[in-house]
Amino acid sequence: MILQRERDTFRIATVEPVNQLRDDLCFRLSEVQPNQFTAHPSKWEQVIQQINFVKDQQSDITAKLQEEYVVLEEEIMSLGLEKYLNSTSDNLVDIDNIPEEVVDSDCPYPELKDSLIQTFQSLSESYQNRLQSLQEQLQRIERFCGWCPDDHQCFQFILTLYTHDIPNHRALCLDMLQRLFPGKTRQELIEHGRVLDWQCFTQTQLNVVIHQWQRDYEELLSRALVTLQEARFTHQEELELQRDRQQQQDICSHLRNKLQQWRAQQEEVARLEAAIAARQQEEEEARLKKEQEKEAAIKAQQKEKVRQFYLKQQKRREVLEQRDQERLANLRSIMEEQARRDKERVQFRSDMLQRRREEREAQELERQRKEEEKQNRLEALRNQVRVVAEADPERIMADTHAWKSRQLNAMEFDLQRPLYSINTYTDTQIVSDPRVRVEQALREAGLHHSQYAKEVLSVITPPKLPRRDTKSILKF
Repeated sequence: MILQRERDTFRIATVEPVNQLRDDLCFRLSEVQPNQFTAHPSKWEQVIQQINFVKDQQSDITAKLQEEYVVLEEEIMSLGLEKYLNSTSDNLVDIDNIPEEVVDSDCPYPELKDSLIQTFQSLSESYQNRLQSLQEQLQRIERFCGWCPDDHQCFQFILTLYTHDIPNHRALCLDMLQRLFPGKTRQELIEHGRVLDWQCFTQTQLNVVIHQWQRDYEELLSRALVTLQEARFTHQEELELQRDRQQQQDICSHLRNKLQQWRAQQEEVARLEAAIAARQQEEEEARLKKEQEKEAAIKAQQKEKVRQFYLKQQKRREVLEQRDQERLANLRSIMEEQARRDKERVQFRSDMLQRRREEREAQELERQRKEEEKQNRLEALRNQVRVVAEADPERIMADTHAWKSRQLNAMEFDLQRPLYSINTYTDTQIVSDPRVRVEQALREAGLHHSQYAKEVLSVITPPKLPRRDTKSILKF
């Protein structure tokens, strides 16, 4: 009851605000006209802020629940209780146990004691078969229904959020599950929910049968103790009063008949409960079958819609293909006409080039002829003005007056030349380098040690690039 109250409080604090917000938004959307969405943007911004606030709140709640789940699981693992989570059959009591009050009782009537033991055994056998069948059904179903533990726990938590009192809770639950498990299909989610419902139904039946056995066991035990007490009292009265044996036999037969009658009643009750459980199981199977048929009908409708959609797409592709074929034929005819025109234009241009080439050749021949005539005339003129001089070998080998004057100047310069030569740059050459001028300006401004000076000097090139053979290939 405490857990149920906490669950109701948690649902009111987390699920109810979301449902109220969804109903409020649906009501607003039903009343607002389409042209009013842009009329009051500030109003809708407040609504969006409220929605985002609720989303953040739900995310925080989910994260907190996940942390509590991890802490609880670690606590269970630290206590060594994980074995009790693996199977529900471990929590069942031993129904084959016969109470020690009956076995160790000093009953003066062995037949009565054997009858009580047999009654307990028959009760245990009747419930053992039912419990074994239910346990086999649970064993056939995996604890997490084929999923990993985290996904299964999250799936159960989402199912608990959408209760039956919420309108259209199945659609909302499936929508939320598809958002949380995008890798799972809708059919897989429905099948998982169906397996989980069947597991819960079988577990509920198992708990009901255990409760019934405990109830019948306690009732039978109380009746057996009362019967044994009555038998002891009867035996004491028999020993003390030494009554007639016939009276003792009547009492024993009466008790035996009473016990057999009660046993028959218990068997009848067990048969009726088994019949009720079987009818409930048949009704559950019929309901599941009906849901499967309904889902099959929905799938058939969806397949028909998909087929119609594919037919429309096929017709649309055929229309587009026909239009493309017509356009292709038109373009091919235009291209053929253009190719024919281009061929004629190329032929016309080649003819024009051939004519121009012939004209240039004729002009070149005419120019060569005129050049030959010009050279002939020039040669005739040269022959008319040619000078005939006598041979003078000494004059040819002698020095010229200009050479002699230069030799005299060189001798005077050698007398004024310094003792040794200096291989360096002149001041004009040094000042002509832009790097020197920029460095001098930066030094005068007091910026020659700054980063700006380094960047400026690194991008300035010399007036004459160095030779390639002077560059070093070594990297330091």
